[in-house]
Amino acid sequence: EETWRGKMGPSYHLQRKLKGHTFSVSCVKFSPDGYYLASGSADRTIKVWNVDDGQLVISMSGHEDGINDIAWSSDSRYLASASDDTTAKIWDISSSSPLRTLRDHTNYVFCLNYNPQSNLIASGSYDESVRLWDVRTGTCLKILPAHSDPVTSVHFNNDGSLIVSGSHDGLCRIWDTATGQCLKTLMDNENPPVSSVRFSPNGKYILASTLDGLIRLWENASGKCLKVYKGHKNGKYCITANFSITAIEQFIVCGSEDGMVYIYDLQSKNLMQKLPCGEDVVLGISCHPKKNIIASCSMGKECNIFMWIDDTSKTTLDLQKQQQTQQQQTQQQHK
Repeated sequence: EETWRGKMGPSYHLQRKLKGHTFSVSCVKFSPDGYYLASGSADRTIKVWNVDDGQLVISMSGHEDGINDIAWSSDSRYLASASDDTTAKIWDISSSSPLRTLRDHTNYVFCLNYNPQSNLIASGSYDESVRLWDVRTGTCLKILPAHSDPVTSVHFNNDGSLIVSGSHDGLCRIWDTATGQCLKTLMDNENPPVSSVRFSPNGKYILASTLDGLIRLWENASGKCLKVYKGHKNGKYCITANFSITAIEQFIVCGSEDGMVYIYDLQSKNLMQKLPCGEDVVLGISCHPKKNIIASCSMGKECNIFMWIDDTSKTTLDLQKQQQTQQQQTQQQHK
């Protein structure tokens, strides 16, 4: 199948497929340093792949049930995983072994994330709570009675002072990390179940996907919904959406139940490109921190991870380098 793209959009094309998992792949995450891609699967393993050549670096197992989510520490040395076995684990990448098991949830652990300082982990569960953990000791510091349905998503803002959580109860809630107080609840006229929620890189906005097939961009300060993105299919599964900010234009990237990755222009909300990943539901996507690369993973028999690259569009890093070179040349001329 050809990728579909708008006239002026990005031009992502398939770079490679990563094969190795034996059941549905639930999540993919690029490491903050950009060298690795980690994947978690219903086959109970976490795999770490080299971004440059697609080779499998390590495979880690230890959970007694499928893995729903994974998260990297800021220094790219540790991974945390959330599992249906009601635990979360912290793994050391260098030794590929579990350092700690976080046991306190009473039902499936569905989502988790490190704070930017990477001394805390927030996890969300089907037990309807969000829990805060001390990474060093593995102890539960706080239990936030967050929602009245399973918690599907948790994410820290850029300085770690706030946590946003999303749930099947249709609410997105913002919490003060230090006190555990709920600061605000994002409400729309209707409250469809929330499938994924996250802060923008600058912390000013919140991106929430919901099971009415829409993605909403909220302003954190005002609690107002600023933009709505639609076109993808999302009515049943917790599908991730994310900000892509490596190119000069900024995009919203999401999975879809029709087997596609959708790329929307952040500002205009126009659909810019669709990337075909086969027949199965595209559950997880991740955007590379520095390059124009997207990873996607799907449910189903194929168990493939797709890596997409846009090697024609400049990145913001390219632009910075170009400006630096120009400045140096100008300074040279003036000497």
